[in-house]
Amino acid sequence: MLNKIIVLAALLLPACFANAHEYKVGALEIAHPWSQELPPNAPTVAAYFVIHNAGKTADRLLSVDSPISGEAQLHEHVMQNDLMKMQPVPGVDIPAGGNVMFAPMAYHVMLLNLKDRSLLVDGKRFPMTLHFEKSGDVTVEVAVQKQPPEGTQQHAHAQ
Repeated sequence: MLNKIIVLAALLLPACFANAHEYKVGALEIAHPWSQELPPNAPTVAAYFVIHNAGKTADRLLSVDSPISGEAQLHEHVMQNDLMKMQPVPGVDIPAGGNVMFAPMAYHVMLLNLKDRSLLVDGKRFPMTLHFEKSGDVTVEVAVQKQPPEGTQQHAHAQ
């Protein structure tokens, strides 16, 4: 019986790690980078994730890039004159001990001048590198999904 449990655990272990979708650089943890499947004629695509700063000092996301696009911009949604507007930002502060959510209707990465649309379909992944002021660079794999993950429709600049 014990042997069967050990074999079952050994078989399930790789599946657990395959679903793990978190990255770490310095005191920062980047959780579940994702993007919604690209509609056929869409000129841009957005990427989302959550950054948790487990450290005692703040950091700042300075920029992002990806080989699938000619340009990547940090954006946020803001309310202006009763209209929700998307605008670029020069960087995003990551508070010590805090979280910042990149989600629809909040902070997000806009990938422009797309070069490789073949990776923008459900089930594929593409690389994206985040450049932080203090923690340095980290490359993540962005999972492309038909539907947003549970709970990402709520926007927040959670801290």
